Amino acid sequence: MQNQVSFKQRYNNLLLKPGKVPFFYGWVILAVATVGILVSAPGQTTGVSTFTDYLLENIRISRDQISMAYMFGTIASSFILTYAGKLYDRYGARWVGMGTSLLLATVLVLLSQSDRIIHLLAPATSSSYVGVAVAVLILFFFMLRFSGQGVLTMVSRNMLMKWFIARRGLVNGISSLFVSLGFSVAPLTFYMLIQETSWRMAWLWMALAIGVFFTAFVFVFYRDNPEDLNMIPDGEKHGNREHNVTIRPFKQFTLKEARKSATLWLFALPLAIYALYITGFTFHLVSLFEAAGIGRDEALAIFIPSSFIAVTISLLGGWISDRIKLVYLLYLMLFAELLALFCMAHMAHGIYYLGFIVGHGITSGVYNVLMAVTWPRYYGREHLGKITGFVMSLIVFGSALGPILFSLSYTRLGSYSYGIYVMIVVVAVLGALSYKARNPQDKFVQ
Repeated sequence: MQNQVSFKQRYNNLLLKPGKVPFFYGWVILAVATVGILVSAPGQTTGVSTFTDYLLENIRISRDQISMAYMFGTIASSFILTYAGKLYDRYGARWVGMGTSLLLATVLVLLSQSDRIIHLLAPATSSSYVGVAVAVLILFFFMLRFSGQGVLTMVSRNMLMKWFIARRGLVNGISSLFVSLGFSVAPLTFYMLIQETSWRMAWLWMALAIGVFFTAFVFVFYRDNPEDLNMIPDGEKHGNREHNVTIRPFKQFTLKEARKSATLWLFALPLAIYALYITGFTFHLVSLFEAAGIGRDEALAIFIPSSFIAVTISLLGGWISDRIKLVYLLYLMLFAELLALFCMAHMAHGIYYLGFIVGHGITSGVYNVLMAVTWPRYYGREHLGKITGFVMSLIVFGSALGPILFSLSYTRLGSYSYGIYVMIVVVAVLGALSYKARNPQDKFVQ
């Protein structure tokens, strides 16, 4: 253990000495963690979708086949995120962040040459071509989703949560504000880069920026724990309880102990349901709205007002989460999920269209708060990587199932509503049980 700790802290003062910064270094961590989450954009669904048509055109497989490859690659990545969390706990944010950055850059290079790699392995005229193409894409999507959506996001978010306790919700809200804005312009930015160069060069330029410059950025600025630098979270001492809320854990839970807690599942499953419905909804956006008699422009326009609501809720919810029990935000998220899903199942002009905007916006905003703040407050920081890795695996697994659930509901049963009502039932059951979602630290209050 001593060797592991010393390795985590190695070169902490090389090139940059956080203790010499004239203000609390946690505010630097807020900025660099936000950059880290934004850099994961090429591995997020919104980033991949910009390149989908170019892959279809050059690899020459069907949309269903590339969707299945994406699903299996995403599911495969979810199975090892818990292990990635163990590596994070052992080696820290900087070293795992650098490794993840290099992996993300590598897979972007591979994706830029994916059609050529596939043609090298199997001629387009061979009977095995489609199978080889799908297998290669599963591997590449696995690497992309694991490094981008999974580990880089987890590492950056966990690092930020370790540097703050009393202001944890506030700094997460600030970070979520910039992340939401960044992700909203990412597809357009990627599209403009493609138009200026090509789809291959766009991925290659991203690989260069991430593999060289961002990896160096991580080495210089990322730091795992304030205690490693003789600092304390928030830069000032705080008690275990403030505003009659337990903010500093009395006990450091292991992953095994946390999984035995009903609270973990009651918080994690609504987050996974959100990931499931938003990926399914986004994947089948135009078709779902066409079935409701709503055109493409109105379908795409739904993200603008819901994004404003989400950003506002993220900021306000983050601030208030430092002052209230998180279960109240869970109640709000479950109610908003039910509203969004019910309105989606009956999508039409008027009240249902507006209801979905409000419900989805609130759900997205509260998701940003609970996904970051819950785990260090409830289970401590010592095993944070393992616990958040496990939670992230549930969320990524849910996101992989979304498109296929919507697709099967529409093609087999003739309506998207059937699949949506399955989710409504699950959310309703979670809502009925949510009163049991108590902070496990409260039982240790003296």
